[in-house]
Amino acid sequence: MEKMEKMEKRQLGRSGLTVSGVGLGCMGMSEFYGPGDDAESIATIHRALELGVDFLDTADAYGPYTNEELVGRAIRGRRHEVVLATKFGNVRGPEGQWVGINGSPEYVRKACEGSLRRLGVETIDLYYQHRVDINTPIEETVAAMARLVEEGKIRFLGLSEAGPQTLRRAAGVHPIAALQTEYSLWSRDPEEEILPACRRLGIGFVGYSPLGRGLLGGTIRKADDLTADDWRLQSPRYQGDNLAHNVALVEKVETFAKAKGCSSAQLAIAWALAQGKDIVPIPGTKRIKYLEQNLAALDITLTPQDLAALDAVTPAGSAAAGDRYQPAMMGYLNG
Repeated sequence: MEKMEKMEKRQLGRSGLTVSGVGLGCMGMSEFYGPGDDAESIATIHRALELGVDFLDTADAYGPYTNEELVGRAIRGRRHEVVLATKFGNVRGPEGQWVGINGSPEYVRKACEGSLRRLGVETIDLYYQHRVDINTPIEETVAAMARLVEEGKIRFLGLSEAGPQTLRRAAGVHPIAALQTEYSLWSRDPEEEILPACRRLGIGFVGYSPLGRGLLGGTIRKADDLTADDWRLQSPRYQGDNLAHNVALVEKVETFAKAKGCSSAQLAIAWALAQGKDIVPIPGTKRIKYLEQNLAALDITLTPQDLAALDAVTPAGSAAAGDRYQPAMMGYLNG
């Protein structure tokens, strides 16, 4: 792929924060999706910047902590080219064990200072609360984040997996630039209440896992296609009859993609882009090859007829079989 002359830009809601039309999710470079290769990951980030992708997404929980350090190394000397997003609130212990969710004002400050140090930057462009803390009023969490804006440590505020009422209450304290939530051809539940709420409040929408955690990429057909340490083996969507149903769904998408002259991954990203100019998908990858393939989706135009046909294959709601996460984690979604 040659250097792109013009990367499409999108503004996140009414915030004034403008980012590349497609971002890069960096999580899988450090954890969850099998073994990583830091050198290849850094090369992938550099290639993304060359191609005009300026929106990088990480979190302190990824690794934990090591993904921020990796991204920090990758952008050293290139900070001016990057819109840097990270998250706090999913707390993990020194061995990586799950501890819980913390949105207390004290923790917000501590987490931000840790992320700034690991990333090697003075300011975070977009700082998300990773999950809503039911034990801390959202107004207190957002007020603490707003103080960090006043101090110049962050520029814009975001929430992840927050419900409509939480969004409204948060926006009453300080403008929220973006909500990040899972959104893809087969996980369309945000269309019912979440997206309308974002649009009413002037909040941009960042869709993570637009490739259905890899299944819509078309390279996974059975559990054995994943390495033993891959988190997806614990996901209900990758198990038993659910996996068989979901692979059959992907095959229908692949048939449609073939008729359009593209891959199922490219079709899935093009579909997400077509859902509104206020939506920015952030497909993750740790390999240059897949990065370049994903970005080719920007050249795909889907007609109203195409979109209607895809609606028939992957209807609104959730076309995928199985929950998005294990039972213990489902209660933290759309909080």
